[in-house]
Amino acid sequence: MKIYGVAILAGCYLIGQLIGSYLGVGLGIGGNVGGVGFAMIILILVNDRLRKKGLLDTTSEQGVFFWSAMYIPIVIAMSATQNVTAALSGGWVAVFAAVIGTAACFALVPFVAKIGQSKNQ
Repeated sequence: MKIYGVAILAGCYLIGQLIGSYLGVGLGIGGNVGGVGFAMIILILVNDRLRKKGLLDTTSEQGVFFWSAMYIPIVIAMSATQNVTAALSGGWVAVFAAVIGTAACFALVPFVAKIGQSKNQ
């Protein structure tokens, strides 16, 4: 059932939020650091493991795919709530981190695009 796919996603989200919160506390930030990102990585790993073992039926997989498609709008909505003014007034570290992160993402696009391509192309 699709509800099992949503339950898998919810479990991964909770685990990701815990990891992000503990990472924030460990770094002395006091906030969540990458909880949604950790959740999506865990979801990918769990989904792959369950599919390889044959434990994920097609309807459960549809539930996971539905919420995976909702990931980008959810992240955009979450980042819209961030306080950009406070980050910029905190100094150049925030700007530097954003520029480095964006540059790294652009640099990794060709490598990510090659994932899954067959060798015969």
